[in-house]
Amino acid sequence: MTSASKAAVAELLSEARQRTLELIEPLDDEQLNRVYSPLLSPLAWDLGHIANFEELWLVQTIADREPMHGDLGRFYDAIENPRKTRGELPILRDADLRAYMADVRERTLEVLDSVEIGPEAEDPLLRDGFVYEMLLAHEFQHNETMLQLLQMVDGYEPLRPVGTEALAPGDPETIALAGGTYEIGAPDQGFAYDNERRRHPVELAAFEIDRTPVTNAAYIAFMEATGAEPPLYWEPDGEGGWVTAAMGRRAPIDPARPVIHVSWHQANAFASWAGKRLPSEQEWEAASPHLRMVGQAWEWTSSDFLAYPGFEAFPYPEYSEVFFGPEYKVLRGSSWATHSRVVRPSFRNWDLPQRRQIFSGIRCARDA
Repeated sequence: MTSASKAAVAELLSEARQRTLELIEPLDDEQLNRVYSPLLSPLAWDLGHIANFEELWLVQTIADREPMHGDLGRFYDAIENPRKTRGELPILRDADLRAYMADVRERTLEVLDSVEIGPEAEDPLLRDGFVYEMLLAHEFQHNETMLQLLQMVDGYEPLRPVGTEALAPGDPETIALAGGTYEIGAPDQGFAYDNERRRHPVELAAFEIDRTPVTNAAYIAFMEATGAEPPLYWEPDGEGGWVTAAMGRRAPIDPARPVIHVSWHQANAFASWAGKRLPSEQEWEAASPHLRMVGQAWEWTSSDFLAYPGFEAFPYPEYSEVFFGPEYKVLRGSSWATHSRVVRPSFRNWDLPQRRQIFSGIRCARDA
């Protein structure tokens, strides 16, 4: 890797860290340490986890250096420590946490200056800078998780307005795709997670998919017709309408915006009520060249989170493999809180079907 490309990596690392710190800048230490929900980590844990993940991969694994705080890393293991217990752990807090984040970054840049990264690198972690791309994606993804919690902080002002852009009025236009063979998954070149590979052909029957996601207005009609539960953070306005109460501010629901904060069960019920269904993740990806992917909401699919043919865990099974199975449903696309560096047609998000704290919405499909 040239000095210029190493400088570019350092700049990207700095950009990710600046975004993380800007998210928490309005908060005091008490807010960072507070447990707001058993479904979400205290922000102090997320910050320490981000730094510990960086130390583990960019310092310990790449440079074979000893960790700075002994076995501290076991408290930041996301698999071993469920979210509901993380506020009780002896993690770093306040000034110690900030010092740790800065010290890890200093060591990371020292290691970056000493390694060779390029397409011919023998170590697959270093080849084409994979481990640095992984670290960047990890921090940006935790930024989105942190924003999920920040919906619960009264008076919080985000980096950009909460919500998604309004859609054009009228019924969503549908896209018709012919039956046939479609290539699904990430190509060999470029960064992707292990669960996006290997790229493989799938046979799909002809189907139609809505060009735009379901709006608040359509979801309100569904609620009125069926008595369905409202999305998370919705409250009655006392006059027959609805407001959103995220971040402690009551604002009228914009009927033209995509609905957000719905569970898979709610999404599936809406699709059935509308005489449609949720698309499979393969259908979603096949249609992605025709869809708007950025600035909306993650979209539930009908698919369970399963391994692709030829799957190989890399660089660690805890990212994907431990979640494979019928318990988790796949979401595709992105949300207003997703960094553009994470967005790609093959990206697979997943969560439990009852979860609503994620920025999740609905797009419907039907057989042709």
